[in-house]
Amino acid sequence: MNNKINLALQILPSVPSEQVYAVVDEAIAVIRDSGVKYRVCPFETVMEGTYEELMEVVRKTQEVCFKAGASQLLVYIKMQIKKDQDVTIEEKTGKYDSI
Repeated sequence: MNNKINLALQILPSVPSEQVYAVVDEAIAVIRDSGVKYRVCPFETVMEGTYEELMEVVRKTQEVCFKAGASQLLVYIKMQIKKDQDVTIEEKTGKYDSI
């Protein structure tokens, strides 16, 4: 599967409530540093790339959350995959961008 897909990732780390955002920020930094196209939303972060590269990013986000102190993670993933076409963030939400 070499087409681009969309993957929405939500990670809920098991840490004291005052540390949740800091741990999630670590996961978002992994996504940012990966070089894939992404959009941070209030409940999840949506990424665009190949299946293989996005699953590698997902793996790394989980590792960094554990390193940041999480004892457990609830990880929710949603994907849109088309058989012979790319899936882009822009096609779904571009018309709503205010910029």
